[in-house]
Amino acid sequence: MVEQPSSPLARALRVLQVLEDGLLVVLLAAMVAVAGTQIVLRNFFDGALLWADPLLRVAVLWVGMIGAMVATRGDRQITIDVVSRFLPERWRSGVRVLTDWFTAVIAAVVAWSAYRLVLGDREAGGVAIAFLPVWVCEAIVPVAFAVIALRYLLFGLRHARTAIAGEDLS
Repeated sequence: MVEQPSSPLARALRVLQVLEDGLLVVLLAAMVAVAGTQIVLRNFFDGALLWADPLLRVAVLWVGMIGAMVATRGDRQITIDVVSRFLPERWRSGVRVLTDWFTAVIAAVVAWSAYRLVLGDREAGGVAIAFLPVWVCEAIVPVAFAVIALRYLLFGLRHARTAIAGEDLS
C-alpha cells in the first residue's frame, strides 16, 4: 500500500517510525550507560545503584517490544513458510492475507489482554522501581501489540489487493 508522502497516513507512519527509532536509540544508550556505571561502581568503589538492575530489566522489555514493532514495520519479521514457496504468486498473496489477518487478530487479542493487565496494575498501585509504577513499566506491551496488529491488518489489505489483481502491487 503505497501512500503519497503528503497524505495524513504517510505522515503519521513517518512520525511513528521516527518515534520508534528514537526510543530505541535513547533506551539502548541509557542501558549501556547504566550498565557501565554499575560495572564501575561494583568493581572500583564496592557499591552499586540499587535501582539499576530492575531498571535494566524493564528497559530490555521496552527494547524488545519496540524492536518487534520495528521488525514488523517493513514486513521483515521472521517467518517459517514451506507451503507458499511452491504456490503461484496469486495464491501466495491469498495465503499471506490469511496469515496476516490471523496474526493481526492474535496481536489484537494480546494487546487487549495486556491493556487489561496494565489497567489492573494501575488500580493496584504497585511500585516497580523506586517511584516508578508497575503499570508504566508494562505500558509498552499493549501499545506494541496494537501497532503490530494494525500493521498486519494493513499488510493483509495490501496482499488482498495483490491476490485480487493477480500481480504484485507493493
